[in-house]
Amino acid sequence: MTDVTYPPLDTLKPVTDGIWVVDSGPMKAMGVVPIPLRTTVIRLASGQVLVHSPSRLTPDLERQIAGLGPVRHLVAPNIAHWTFLKDWQQRFPEATTWAAPGLRKRAQVRRAGLRLDHDLGDASAPGWPGELAQIAVHGAGGFCEVALHHRPGRTLVLADMVQNFERAKLPVLLRPLAAAAGVLAPHGRAPAYLRAIVRLGGAPAREAGRRLVATRPERVIFAHGTWFDRDGAERLERSLRWLAG
Repeated sequence: MTDVTYPPLDTLKPVTDGIWVVDSGPMKAMGVVPIPLRTTVIRLASGQVLVHSPSRLTPDLERQIAGLGPVRHLVAPNIAHWTFLKDWQQRFPEATTWAAPGLRKRAQVRRAGLRLDHDLGDASAPGWPGELAQIAVHGAGGFCEVALHHRPGRTLVLADMVQNFERAKLPVLLRPLAAAAGVLAPHGRAPAYLRAIVRLGGAPAREAGRRLVATRPERVIFAHGTWFDRDGAERLERSLRWLAG
């Protein structure tokens, strides 16, 4: 049986100075499709720690992250990446939670009693880390994903705007579906349904796509599949050609 994840799981893995990833999963997309999940952890210039798209929190991972510095920011970058937030809020109660616009309106979020302190999209909000630029991509149906550009580390952090699944790690029956959706490595993109939703965002979405490409990152981290650990600018431009081209 194939393993879609990237072991070791639920542990810090260094990326560059002040940035780590945590591979986790598998999670079930649409309730049935197993996919890997990834969290990004950033130690800011202030010494505080920001956690992007929090995933499963184990006692050992909690100790590792607490060892980096005080956790003061939790980020839910779109309407799908929030389900583990409550666990993190309970363990790091002093952290501010930043959420994609529209997340607080979702019925599942309201039922969960999740505390959301600020909406993303306003980089001038009090307390937002100055070294992280926000780029919001809006689509139809209330979709919004807010990307983070860590300028000192030349790293772009996404959630679902690029997905890049390795064929050999997927169950055999899912491989043709992933190919049809356009999410197979090494040339992964947003899946077809998400591309359609974002295209309906019109000119503002296209401009956001161009802003993402213009960051010219050295690396691009995203939540699902093998991330771009090198040649980030060129690979991102190819992956977003459908939007920014």
